[in-house]
Amino acid sequence: MKIVVIGGTGLIGSQLVSLLQKTGNEVVAASPNTGVNTLTGEGLERALQNADVVVDVSNSPSFEDTAVMNFFKTSNGNLLAAEKKAGVQHHIALSVVGTQKLQASGYFRAKQVQEDLIKASGIPYTIVHATQFFEFAGGIVCMGTVGEKVVLPDANIQPIASRDVAAFLAKTATGSPVNKILEIGGPEKFDMTAWIKQYVAATHKSYDVVADAQALYSGALIEADTLAPSAAVYLGDTRYAEWIAQPENQR
Repeated sequence: MKIVVIGGTGLIGSQLVSLLQKTGNEVVAASPNTGVNTLTGEGLERALQNADVVVDVSNSPSFEDTAVMNFFKTSNGNLLAAEKKAGVQHHIALSVVGTQKLQASGYFRAKQVQEDLIKASGIPYTIVHATQFFEFAGGIVCMGTVGEKVVLPDANIQPIASRDVAAFLAKTATGSPVNKILEIGGPEKFDMTAWIKQYVAATHKSYDVVADAQALYSGALIEADTLAPSAAVYLGDTRYAEWIAQPENQR
């Protein structure tokens, strides 16, 4: 079986490619770094020749509203058209838990467009909604920094290690399409401030982390469990305290 990983050189993609190579399948890591650009269409036909499965873990290089919408609309239009031409039998896309509840955010409106294009394509599919990766804690700090404080929504979060996401996607890629959304998350639900306080302590930062019910997440107000899975089919094995204790993760 030939499996093409779109975004195959990124955080999730590189781990996924490594796992899939161990299954004995033919695996192609497709990204602009390897001459495949879904936004322009460059290299797509060649990469998808004789492909059985496509796993799309790519992301927009810009989160500005117009740019991110253009990325997901154009790149998915190009990718899905090329897949139909190549006869791909399973399209897998990585998306985010809570996407449908976060439509006040330009990023999540674009992710919703991506999902709608997939569902309308006629290609058998599986959409995986993952919670925030452990590796995103630093980005959440940047997003919430106001002076010397990190101001976060008064809400829960159930983060997952990227390696656990890659493991689930590898299993999904060698299975059958389900034509629906599957939710996955980490093994522990935290108050968002409690999670970020762990990150701040482990990385020796001096921010005061506080909760505010009116604070936005990616430009949108959220409820207590917007970012937590409601019906997870898989919970990762990796616990955050063990993960963040590793020096290579403290950045």
